[in-house]
Amino acid sequence: MNIAEHFKTPIWNESKPEFINSLNKASNKYIKEAKNRNKKHIKKFGDFGLSHHSTTLLQDNNFRDFRDYVGQKSWDFLDHQGFDMSKYTALFSEMWVQEFSREGAGHHNAHIHWNQHVSGFYFLKCSEKTSYPIFHEPRTGARATKLKMKQDNVIFNGTELIHFRPEPGTLLIFPGYLEHEFALDFGIDPFRFIHWNIHAVPKEIVNNV
Repeated sequence: MNIAEHFKTPIWNESKPEFINSLNKASNKYIKEAKNRNKKHIKKFGDFGLSHHSTTLLQDNNFRDFRDYVGQKSWDFLDHQGFDMSKYTALFSEMWVQEFSREGAGHHNAHIHWNQHVSGFYFLKCSEKTSYPIFHEPRTGARATKLKMKQDNVIFNGTELIHFRPEPGTLLIFPGYLEHEFALDFGIDPFRFIHWNIHAVPKEIVNNV
């Protein structure tokens, strides 16, 4: 039989270590501010289970080169899928940095970000002992009719969950519709990453605004 595989879900990844040092330095104040916002909780209950989430990074010029790079890559990501990007402007809607608790139990439950077309991660601090991103099967029909797999540790077309083990400098770009989560972190090594979302806006709207 000929095999035709359609309706694939792309996840782009590459190593970009040249951003690590400058972005860690630029991120430090945001993580410090996030911890200060959590200080009442930390004082009462400790750091256990927290994710220290920054305010927006979109207006900070210390992240400009990185924004330019991932912004273009995100545009390329949509263009590569066949979308007519001559009709759209890709705009950042969100970008933040976060760091998981040093006492452990940092995590994120499975979720998507509403009304986004591209999402991405850039990992600043991580190791083989830290948390990692997990992606879920996006086709609701496939999830509703899923059968038992032959092996859970082998990737098949029917595999429901895919995870990546990042290193510092790993860049991941994926569709905004792709449900994702972060595995439980044990607080052994620092875990810090940047997350962003991009919305493709019709140029008629952008020009009118």
